[in-house]
Amino acid sequence: MAKPIMARATAVWLVENTTISFKQIADFVGMHELEVQGIADGDVAAGVKGFDPISNNQLTQDEVDAAEKNPLHKLKLKFNPAAVGEEKRRGPRYTPLSKRQDRPAAILWLVKFHPELTDGQIGKLIGTTKPTIQSIRERTHWNMANLQPIDPVALGLCRQSELDQVVQKAAAKKEAEGAVMSDDERRKLVSTEQSLGMETEPRIPTAIEGLETFTLGGSKDKDEEVEEDERDLRDAESFFNLPKSEENEDE
Repeated sequence: MAKPIMARATAVWLVENTTISFKQIADFVGMHELEVQGIADGDVAAGVKGFDPISNNQLTQDEVDAAEKNPLHKLKLKFNPAAVGEEKRRGPRYTPLSKRQDRPAAILWLVKFHPELTDGQIGKLIGTTKPTIQSIRERTHWNMANLQPIDPVALGLCRQSELDQVVQKAAAKKEAEGAVMSDDERRKLVSTEQSLGMETEPRIPTAIEGLETFTLGGSKDKDEEVEEDERDLRDAESFFNLPKSEENEDE
């Protein structure tokens, strides 16, 4: 389904100027319902100026009126002949100039926490080149000493849904190849809900690892200890049982 241009600014305008539900706005602009609610609460898109979709030939007033009267009505983007074929255009992701300096930190985060991703997947995800990714993998980047891994979603270089989709593809490919994954790798490659449902293997705490077959040397059973005590008592009695002298025998 075609989406309006300047989707977030359009959502801001619809929240401020109409009574359309958050779900209807989210479906129209391609955002999550909670994001639209965040716009209404002032937590999302702070400072973004609303973009009027009616005056900019993306919506008709009739569509807005119908959506306000019927919460189940889905807004339809106004047909724009100039936009035909735009969705089929493919190419590198455009990254604003203000965020291009953050890409190395995002690459380092992806290389560190998702090593299963290929250079091509990382390049498409955050809009960078393979030589840059390779230089960070080999730690030959000119600013490597000052780089800190930062989540690309937090930097605004991609959406969480896009990152999850790429990671899920990597998981499916690895599973198809029959590779064995550790618990940590599985938690990285699958969603949180799936990871929580997995059975974890029992582990021995690191503090006592290797001591599961260890026993204290010289330990004795209780019966052996009793016999030893009785033997000690007999020895004590024999020690004080001195032989009688001849004088004592005559008496």
